[in-house]
Amino acid sequence: MSGAVTGEGSIGNSSRYGRRTTLQKTLAGLGMLLAGAGGAGAQGVPGGEIRLLMLGDSITAGFGLARAEGPPARIQARLREAGRHVRVIDAGVSGDTSAGGRARIEWALADRPHAAIVALGGNDGLRGLGPAQMRANLTAILDALARRSIPTLLAGMVAPPNLGADYGREFAGVFEALARERPDLVFYPFLLDGVAGEPRLNQPDRIHPTAEGADVIARRMLPFIETLLDRVRVSAAG
Repeated sequence: MSGAVTGEGSIGNSSRYGRRTTLQKTLAGLGMLLAGAGGAGAQGVPGGEIRLLMLGDSITAGFGLARAEGPPARIQARLREAGRHVRVIDAGVSGDTSAGGRARIEWALADRPHAAIVALGGNDGLRGLGPAQMRANLTAILDALARRSIPTLLAGMVAPPNLGADYGREFAGVFEALARERPDLVFYPFLLDGVAGEPRLNQPDRIHPTAEGADVIARRMLPFIETLLDRVRVSAAG
């Protein structure tokens, strides 16, 4: 949509996280064994660093931006400015749909996060994929996180307006319904709030945020993320 969401047809596949895919898949088995040995969620590290997983698509991956300019880096910087010792794990893959996120959630958890942000669905909308299937995929992702008692923030998305009002309502309703049904979730209704439709905050494709746009995302999400982090057990965070 005009400055709205990601889509494989209009984005590249140059995610930095994607470049690490082969190595991470190779190590995933060992990582999951370690995670299983540590019990629900993940155990802390010396110094009490909290690991925050951000599972998403090219918006999360910072398509077209330097590594330090993308949303995960900006979120981490703002959290540290606020005095929180947090490392944000960039699990963004350009072109990923909710199905892609579902397929890789288990090995993404090899990083043993203490909390997670789920920021998927934009590519489902751009491709006009069925909201019911998106809901099933997001449910599977949220279930995987819940099984490990990992506090989670769900970031909503909106569908491109050219797909029609009915589709748009059903699409947005998926995120709203999941938030209602899971009161333990922190719900951020629209990942691109304050950025979508603002030319100066988007790259020429009108889809991916500029560095300034990514920082706006981080700033607007910050109070919600701090609420999320307050739910991380102190003992589990080191």
